[in-house]
Amino acid sequence: MKLASAPLRFILSLLLCVVAPSAAHAHVGSKDVFEQVEAGPYKLYVTIRMPTVIPGVATVEVRSSGANVSSIHITPLPITGEASKHPPTSDPMARSAADPAFFTGSLWMMASGSWQVRFQISGEAGEQTVSVPVPAVALSTLKMQRGLGAVLGILGLFLVVSMAGIVAAAVRDARLEPGAVPSPGRRRRAIWATAGSLVFMALLVWGGATWWNAEAASYSLDVYHPLRVDPVLSSNVLDLQVRAFKPESERRGRSNNDFLLDHGHLMHLYAIREPEMDAVFHLHPELVEAGDFRIALPAMPAGAYALYGDVVHASGFPETLVSKIVVPENMAGGRPGPDDAAAYPQPLSQGQLGDSYKLPDGYMMVWDRPSALTANTAYSFRFHLLDPNSKPAADMQPYMGMAGHAAFVKTDGTVFAHTHPEGSAAMPALMLANGGDGSNSMSHEGMSMDMPMEMGQHSDPISSTVEFPYGFPSPGRYRIFVQMKHGTTIETGSFDASVE
Repeated sequence: MKLASAPLRFILSLLLCVVAPSAAHAHVGSKDVFEQVEAGPYKLYVTIRMPTVIPGVATVEVRSSGANVSSIHITPLPITGEASKHPPTSDPMARSAADPAFFTGSLWMMASGSWQVRFQISGEAGEQTVSVPVPAVALSTLKMQRGLGAVLGILGLFLVVSMAGIVAAAVRDARLEPGAVPSPGRRRRAIWATAGSLVFMALLVWGGATWWNAEAASYSLDVYHPLRVDPVLSSNVLDLQVRAFKPESERRGRSNNDFLLDHGHLMHLYAIREPEMDAVFHLHPELVEAGDFRIALPAMPAGAYALYGDVVHASGFPETLVSKIVVPENMAGGRPGPDDAAAYPQPLSQGQLGDSYKLPDGYMMVWDRPSALTANTAYSFRFHLLDPNSKPAADMQPYMGMAGHAAFVKTDGTVFAHTHPEGSAAMPALMLANGGDGSNSMSHEGMSMDMPMEMGQHSDPISSTVEFPYGFPSPGRYRIFVQMKHGTTIETGSFDASVE
């Protein structure tokens, strides 16, 4: 039962903002969006820091290059549905006085779901429009801070006692002549009135607490819960049973059978051996029926593996489905798929990997490591693939339509982000946000490829250098896995990062 109107729900959401919820959604532990987009001659490096509660304020940062930009206006709107056709009035971004190429702004995200931030750009090359998809979800709620609760409790008690005193004074003294003394009867009635007023206000407080708990429970239905995955390993066949999410309110239900192709696959599955992260596999299970992904695993070292499966819903909403399996000794391995990749870096306990990673075929991957790495800072991470003669690899090929893929994983498993050279947004969502028909050209039912599978898929020769926009969400130790392709070989480089 809905107990409060939309304004009351909005007030509740704002009150819940006084706490700092933990972050976990589409990219595990990485709520912010980093994207490089092109709008005609304009190039934008976009950072969108999403709120942890909805409604909430998203902060937007843009660094422009290419043609000179004079102004940028931003608008939030859903990716799909009728509301996507009726954008609200745009907000201007503020231009930095010290750096004319840097713009900042903020937007209210008023509802959960698959949203986009539309950028209207004006400059020397005229006007252009481009959109960046963002998943808007409430991530969690926490109890009120103890100090704030104590202050509000004391103020509430003071108000209750003061109100009881006012009622007592009104009953005892309101009709007395100036200078007259209340009779014993008036004193008794004042006592009874005080007691009655305290009971009445206690009932009001109890009713308010009941309403608050009901509203908090209703709000919690909007808190993001990832789809549950039940992994079953039989021989070497991994069966991932994905359960549809159907909350009581049905407001934020998500199907287990509405996935879009992303770089040619319905799921991108990373399997990382724990706790040493000394074996990593990038695999692509097939959807055999509603909610049932299956794959014959290749030969894998025995041990416990964390599984991170990226999927994208028809609405453009991305999710990372997390589960675990244990691979037994001497498991027979199946034949890897054409896009599957594997690597066996040294265990974490043997120290930190450096700026270069020697690959099994004599090639080498090199990272232009920044001098310092800090949390909540946007970077462009650059990697080079060199041949056995330390020359830039000359036989580069696109890997699933891109110059490369990367996964940023915190060693404690609390952060996982699968990114591309364009950024961290899911490619089907990026297409939908910019006018593509993801349901027709990318659904698994038709498997039609009438539209280019990737925005940003290039016909130009693939460079041996690839860059990934990303920012670490929290301090700690991370391992980065980078995939690039030359000839028919998919290389996976591994690097360690200590983030302050």
